[in-house]
Amino acid sequence: MRRLLMAAAVLVLSTGVADAKNTYGDAGCGLGSMAFGNEPGMIQVLAATTNGCFGTQTFGITTGTSNCGASKGAKGAKVFIEANREALAKDISRGNGETIATLTHITGCSDARAVGSTLQRNFTSIYPSASVSDDQVTEGILSTLKGEPALACGNI
Repeated sequence: MRRLLMAAAVLVLSTGVADAKNTYGDAGCGLGSMAFGNEPGMIQVLAATTNGCFGTQTFGITTGTSNCGASKGAKGAKVFIEANREALAKDISRGNGETIATLTHITGCSDARAVGSTLQRNFTSIYPSASVSDDQVTEGILSTLKGEPALACGNI
């Protein structure tokens, strides 16, 4: 999968489709933003679908590639949490997954399993209802991680 992702990114970069300003539209950063740019409208559906199919937002946010800026720390965590809210909620409910591993990396925590377990135990306080705002989810996750010294989250 990563080889396919890298090959697609190289193809997009080599064909000059990537926006020189590294901007993206409503679909967010990722391969879709590189291929379809920041044009408004239905093209953003294609960009979001491309990002979802290839997992490029998670990869790009983690590595700072694919039109995604540098992403360490609380600011990067906020962007990541908001861009991946639904997938993160599913992974937190299970206590593991790709989004938890990525969040662990972004926040500089020591162990993805421990982060997953901690977030899973606090799921109902992070997601008290379906209508909870992005800011509340972000604050809930970050305060949970900060409140567990054993996680050694050095970037938040």
